[in-house]
Amino acid sequence: MKPFFSIILAGSCISITLSCQSGEPTKTTKPSPTAPKNELPQVAKFQPSDSLSFLEKSVLEASGGTKSVVFSKNMQFLYAMNLEGMSVYEFDRKQRKITRIFQFKATPGKGWDYDEGKEIDSYEEKPVEAFLSHHDSILWVSLHNAGGIVPIRLFEPQDKPLGKTDKLIYVQNALGKTQDTLYSPIILTGKTPKVISCTSDDRYLMVSNWHSYNVSVLEINNRTYPFGQVIKNTAVSSIPRGIVMDEAAQKTYVAIMGGSSLAVLDNTTWEKTADIKVASNPRHILQDQQGRLLVSFNSLGQIGCIDPKTGNTLFKASTEAQPRTMALSKSGEYLFVTCYSGNRLMVYKVLEDRFQLMHSLDCPGKPVGVDVYEDRGSVEAWVCSYSSGSISVFKFVKINN
Repeated sequence: MKPFFSIILAGSCISITLSCQSGEPTKTTKPSPTAPKNELPQVAKFQPSDSLSFLEKSVLEASGGTKSVVFSKNMQFLYAMNLEGMSVYEFDRKQRKITRIFQFKATPGKGWDYDEGKEIDSYEEKPVEAFLSHHDSILWVSLHNAGGIVPIRLFEPQDKPLGKTDKLIYVQNALGKTQDTLYSPIILTGKTPKVISCTSDDRYLMVSNWHSYNVSVLEINNRTYPFGQVIKNTAVSSIPRGIVMDEAAQKTYVAIMGGSSLAVLDNTTWEKTADIKVASNPRHILQDQQGRLLVSFNSLGQIGCIDPKTGNTLFKASTEAQPRTMALSKSGEYLFVTCYSGNRLMVYKVLEDRFQLMHSLDCPGKPVGVDVYEDRGSVEAWVCSYSSGSISVFKFVKINN
């Protein structure tokens, strides 16, 4: 691995390169990670603004096939799921440096060729998406070819296998040198697990299973191995992906990417109760502060705003090709959309009756995942690109006229 760091300033270009040789695993030594303070940024910091001004773009190296990124709730760390690299990278947000690498030991498995539509020989340990629970102490990761998810205990690692199928993970430093090992149970959910979501009380976890056409519901317990148990598998009409939970309404909405609908689940029974008809190929789904659903339509090159009560599409906007993952700013004002084939990051202001395009920024390497940091005066969008294995950090300044 050769980490590098470059900065592209708006209107100019400055490049700084750091490199280092990767090392072979050394003898096991116990690191002493410190659990992050779980103090969330104060809501008062998320002041509304009239617009965002693009300031600069930084590029960090991750690993092969970086598929998704997620910030810890205290915004200190960002975790990057590297599908082809079979690893998870932990970044210090402020320093913009790798702090730890969680490298899975590879075991043979069956993967899926999405272009050819057939199974292929691969490895089980390919991270797709993730969710943090229990005060940022457990990182739940879906493994594309393992038929389930793993709970990685970030600060109380399991140092020995407690089950025959536990996954072995090498904990490495930024240079790729192994410092420790840990084990994580594999909790079987369904074939090709994708998106993970969780209730705010950290009690129930949901997983969309692409090839099983269902959504798994787990009851989780952070103190008792294997830390989660599937209590229900709810069938849906076709390929599911995005999930958003509306706990106030006791409903969960699942984007049926293989069709033209959003499945509606009852959070008290976890049964499917309805389908909301939408445009074709919905991939990702969010909920804004008004309770409206924001959906990316991958094949159409569109995003839409949907009223979950009526099922009506309130408004929509065109994007560059293949909009994938979306993220809302913490203030709820701005929507960040990655466009995979378009190689762009699109930024929209979410208004009462429309999406207002603010920026369309170059982001090469097939951008797919995004998460957002925000403070009183600025916003950062961290975007991972699949084919380049890199993370672009776009920084914006809030402007009030």
